[in-house]
Amino acid sequence: MIRLAQPGDAGGILTIYAPYITTTSFTFESEVPSLKAFADRISAYLVNWPWLVCEINGVIAGYAYGSRYRERIGYQWCVECSVYVHDNFRGMGIAKALYTALFELLKQQGYRNVYAVINLPNDKSVQLHESCGFKWFATYENVGYKLGKWKNVGWWQLTINEYSDEPLPPIKFSEMDKSFLPSLFQSVEGLLRRKAG
Repeated sequence: MIRLAQPGDAGGILTIYAPYITTTSFTFESEVPSLKAFADRISAYLVNWPWLVCEINGVIAGYAYGSRYRERIGYQWCVECSVYVHDNFRGMGIAKALYTALFELLKQQGYRNVYAVINLPNDKSVQLHESCGFKWFATYENVGYKLGKWKNVGWWQLTINEYSDEPLPPIKFSEMDKSFLPSLFQSVEGLLRRKAG
């Protein structure tokens, strides 16, 4: 059910993501990427960060990934997160299950802070992130414009590792020992089954 994304998943993932681009301001992306461009995006992200999908009966039901927070080297221990779930699979605990696995992977990589950037208002997203332990710390007012409106964006932070002096740089996801992934995914899938039952 939970597994690493592959470039071949681009079509299934875009089925979820494209309506957010065209009909909402939850993402500030304004044009739906081509299948090839999106497959290339998945490949590029997987070099540094995890990208996970939840697959149910051969259908991509949801996905989550990490991405760069900011470019300067001093920010390298911080990462942003995103999660999307197909409308047909809402209310099943998929977003939280994906995040559970994602944050464990980011923790193992050596990241300290995970940031969620939420286009406001979005009560469901705020509720999800706060239920995962995120704390609000800032709102950027009128920071983006889409669909004829100026939009506010809120920032939430989750600390996943202790801070330390002289921290080692995070491990690239592509260079990580992934032998523990099957057991991690099995434990998260167990959470989903219990919720479904």
